[in-house]
Amino acid sequence: MKLLALMGMSLVLMLPSFAHAKVIGDIDVVEQMTVAEQPLILNGAGVRSKFFIDLYVGSLYLPTKVQTLDDVLAQPIAVIQLTITSGMITSDKMRDAITDGFDAATDGDTHSIAKDIEHFTQLFADEIVEGDRFTFVTQKGKGVSSIKNGKAQGDIAGEAFRQALLKIWLGEHPAQQSLLEAMLAQ
Repeated sequence: MKLLALMGMSLVLMLPSFAHAKVIGDIDVVEQMTVAEQPLILNGAGVRSKFFIDLYVGSLYLPTKVQTLDDVLAQPIAVIQLTITSGMITSDKMRDAITDGFDAATDGDTHSIAKDIEHFTQLFADEIVEGDRFTFVTQKGKGVSSIKNGKAQGDIAGEAFRQALLKIWLGEHPAQQSLLEAMLAQ
């Protein structure tokens, strides 16, 4: 766990190393970034919307471009970045959405990662405002580091949790199909 915490802290220092790519939903989405000394490229990005309201821009960064969930899961590192674009998102709504996402990603079988999900949803306890940027750094076999606006929030070890988190956006029952397609550049 200490290794994951140290990794999370080093990630914060690495995130500013990026180059601009394009604008999606009025958000500058960077084309590349370096995390834990690993250069990553933008695999794809899109807008999560609900009832015709844009909620956030989701971006996926990987060492190499891929088009399937299995290929994402095989990568040594994958980063999902969410940039909040609506003031309608509150911490309670985000926690509920993340919990629902884990239910969908695991076909309702969250028992083995329930404590990790509870810990993760607590990372959204503080107020969420338009412009907030959440970065989830997932490392195969290690787990997930969460960063909000460039500050480390916490780490959760475990491959099952890492895979379930990625499946929220990239799995069979994603948060939004069009966002999955945009992130996987399909």
